[in-house]
Amino acid sequence: MPEQNGDEEALAQYRKGRGAQYNPKNRFLKNEIVREHVEGIDDWIETDVQTQYIEQEAKGIVNKVESPDVGMWYSMNPYQGCEHGCIYCYARNSHEYLGYSAGLDFESRIIVKKNAPQLLRKFLMNPKWQCLPISLSGNTDCYQPAERKFGITRQLLEVCHEFNQPIGMITKNAAILRDKDLLVKMGEKKLVSILVSITSFEEDLRQVMEPRTTTAKQRLRVIRELSEAGVRMGVMLGPMIPGLNEHEMQRIMKAASENGASFSAYTFIRLNGAIKLIFHDWLYKNFPDRADKVWHLIEASHDGKVNDSRWGVRMRGEGNIAQLVAQQYARYTKKYGLNAERWELDTTKFMRPGEQGRLF
Repeated sequence: MPEQNGDEEALAQYRKGRGAQYNPKNRFLKNEIVREHVEGIDDWIETDVQTQYIEQEAKGIVNKVESPDVGMWYSMNPYQGCEHGCIYCYARNSHEYLGYSAGLDFESRIIVKKNAPQLLRKFLMNPKWQCLPISLSGNTDCYQPAERKFGITRQLLEVCHEFNQPIGMITKNAAILRDKDLLVKMGEKKLVSILVSITSFEEDLRQVMEPRTTTAKQRLRVIRELSEAGVRMGVMLGPMIPGLNEHEMQRIMKAASENGASFSAYTFIRLNGAIKLIFHDWLYKNFPDRADKVWHLIEASHDGKVNDSRWGVRMRGEGNIAQLVAQQYARYTKKYGLNAERWELDTTKFMRPGEQGRLF
């Protein structure tokens, strides 16, 4: 929560358990009621924000990834919006396409694609599908709290296992251990590769930056348990934020390696779209003593801005700070043996039900 800086009103209004503290304007909506300035003196009645699950019949589930920066060919997301509430999440902006805000709405209005397993089966049965790894998820965390209620991720894994469809996964939730049985079976066939996201070992920082996620200690346990069971495990360091967590890079990579990770990835902070407003508000409320420094370091890493949309640059940044982070990553990747190929998955075993196998 906000540091004790004498602002009792700010402390009283801070929403514990949420990353974003308000709803910024949706750029696609012409008419909506929003609190445009969080410091405004106008009367504004806000009730407690409760999570709502909105079940929908989706039209599709597998999406082709066009960006060369994210390292995946296809992705599927059983949920839109994410209750984890990570303040920096790039997926926040996608909620605006659904008519919601990238702020509190993103982490409290969760779209549930209840027919996702059926859509995946239909997609894989299409004879035009030439097997490539699919990422689960590429946008929001497939093991966010909604998964305990709906179990859609588990059903998607069952379909992939049936078809021998290789997948890559990324999560920061220890709930993935529920599916250890399936993941081990897929791991034996080289059909699954998992990245566990770890951004900080400083618990006070995690609680406000990623308020509804599990601790770094639990994430290391996920890496250890699944790697010991034969599943390929890696660590995602992202995003690295100068002045907040970039100094933890070595510690995170060392710990991940010691717990069985064999590959890694990282991103550098970028604040695109509404995330700029949300992050700025969060930063100055939680770290008023160093907010200016952190903000200027981010700007210095994106040519005077806090975001860069250029492919090849936007996820890494540029300038002295970003270069230093990149150099450290290269050094520790080699030192701790985290340079295994991320997509070392077997696509040759793919087979539709009823087929006798591939002919080569």
